[in-house]
Amino acid sequence: MRLLLVRHPRPDVEPGLCYGSSDVAVSEQDTMTVRDALAATGLPGALPVYTSPLQRCAGLARALDASDVRVDARLAEMDFGAWELRGWDTIGRAEVDAWAGDLLHYRPGGGESVLDVARRVAGFLGDLRAAGHLEALVICHAGTMRLLCALFAGQPLAAAALEAARTPHRIGYGELLVLKD
Repeated sequence: MRLLLVRHPRPDVEPGLCYGSSDVAVSEQDTMTVRDALAATGLPGALPVYTSPLQRCAGLARALDASDVRVDARLAEMDFGAWELRGWDTIGRAEVDAWAGDLLHYRPGGGESVLDVARRVAGFLGDLRAAGHLEALVICHAGTMRLLCALFAGQPLAAAALEAARTPHRIGYGELLVLKD
């Protein structure tokens, strides 16, 4: 299988804001820029396109004019609960330290744990493999992409979740990653 992962365009949020599962907007111009870059590579072509339901991903999927777009909530970014739409600098140090002390199970802001997110992303990947696609395009989020990379490589669930949580965030907006078996 070949899996093409695309991170959504830059959202319209202030720098330093925690926006995980919040449904924040993206400018039309940024969406068109990413769409044009993908089109220049021949994507999506006839590939099935899977997308997070959040508008920063789903808007790009719609802009691609693909014939087969499937929205899947399991591709959404992590839910940070009460931390959502707060500046990272306003979140108490003790809360951040508690999360860092238990990356797998701690639920930041009362939202999801990294292990919760890994379970739903693993379910998506399992269903995608079972569907028998040779290739698919997935539009999602940096956290989801890091999990998909670790899971696609065959890591067990907890190890994949820890690797994704510990991997420095270096996936650019609109960036394309290609995974192959």
